[in-house]
Amino acid sequence: MSRKLKKGYFVRGEFIAEGSERDIELKAELKGTDDQSRTDLKRESTELQKLGEALLTLRADLLERLPLSDKFRDAITDAKRITNFEGKRRQMQFIGKLMRKLEAQEVEAVRGALDEQANGSAAENLALHQAEVWRDRLIAQDDAAAQWIEQYPTTDTQQLRALIRQARKDAVPEKPGAAVRHGRAYREIFQLVREALGAIPEPDASIHPSTFNPANEAS
Repeated sequence: MSRKLKKGYFVRGEFIAEGSERDIELKAELKGTDDQSRTDLKRESTELQKLGEALLTLRADLLERLPLSDKFRDAITDAKRITNFEGKRRQMQFIGKLMRKLEAQEVEAVRGALDEQANGSAAENLALHQAEVWRDRLIAQDDAAAQWIEQYPTTDTQQLRALIRQARKDAVPEKPGAAVRHGRAYREIFQLVREALGAIPEPDASIHPSTFNPANEAS
């Protein structure tokens, strides 16, 4: 005997059964609005549902910073524990409902946390850029190592100078006109610099690496 199909409709790929809590909720939201407004509301509802689902993948430190209620945090914790398909689906609908009750600034905070997890914070991106510039400067400029060591005296001087020498050797093309190949030393200099920049305050502005353009220096 075939199972009788439920009556309903789809909203952005989500099946809404007629008479369900979700159906009643959507109809209440759409009541008294024109077609364009209904489309906008459906789009916003779907986006908030997806944001709520994405919260389950958010790092603990980023989740802790969000202005969410204890009820919302408990709902996320419960959703992570649930393995039953139907139970999980219902819990995610509940999280979507909580998302739709957030204030605009709270929703933006959620978007910001998810973006930071995906792309890194502005501070992290700046540190990576500074490490790249310092790495290129150390390899290209003879006096850069002395400036770095003066600014970061805990650096292993012998290790740094050995890496610089090796990186310069690796950068010499095997044949005239061949592309430059970066070896292990090139990557290790970056790692050394990145760790130092992450642990010690930014260098003095007078020798800030952002003023250096490797294209203008001899390798």
